Amino acid sequence: MNNTVELLGYYGSDEVIACSAWTSTSRELDEKKKQRIPKLINMLWSNGHESPFEKGSVHFLVNCDIASHIHLLKHRLSSLNAESARYKELKEDKMFIPEDWPAFWQEMLVSYTQKGNELYHQCVRELSETLGRKRAKESARFFKTYNSQIQADVTFNMRSFANFIKLRKSEHAQKEIREIAADMLELVENIEGNPFKATFDAWRAEGTIV
Repeated sequence: MNNTVELLGYYGSDEVIACSAWTSTSRELDEKKKQRIPKLINMLWSNGHESPFEKGSVHFLVNCDIASHIHLLKHRLSSLNAESARYKELKEDKMFIPEDWPAFWQEMLVSYTQKGNELYHQCVRELSETLGRKRAKESARFFKTYNSQIQADVTFNMRSFANFIKLRKSEHAQKEIREIAADMLELVENIEGNPFKATFDAWRAEGTIV
């Protein structure tokens, strides 16, 4: 099963980001101020004044392998999954198999993952009798492999999102993370009305988006 990304929603816009940067007592936007927004946002980003970009955010649901999930945790603003929901996910035995692997190694990974899944379910059943259901479920997860797929409910503010999407072109980033970052960027760029157009233009000028 492939990793997937879904945009659940967003908050804010270029106008919200710009308003947070203006220090005047009145933050009402007249037409004159609206015309200044692209220039202001470009000035903020190019000079390292990134705090106003925390006023905008994007929210995703990501189905991905555990290794990618761990990486997402380093960058996200929040990632929320109830323990009961996580157990339901692990019971489904979803797995990620790299498409660029030779068939032999794909088959080996499938076999290895299936064995881990079998031991996971057996461990839950047998440990429940001695350790209780809760401890059995949380500790049996040690049998789950890094390619097991789970959901990540991830929110980035636009400042942290900029840092994450830089990984699309990073030779040091895991291939799966590069793909997730690229999918996220495409989804946000295609939001109806393009609420973050000036922000994206500033990122392009600075080199965040290439």
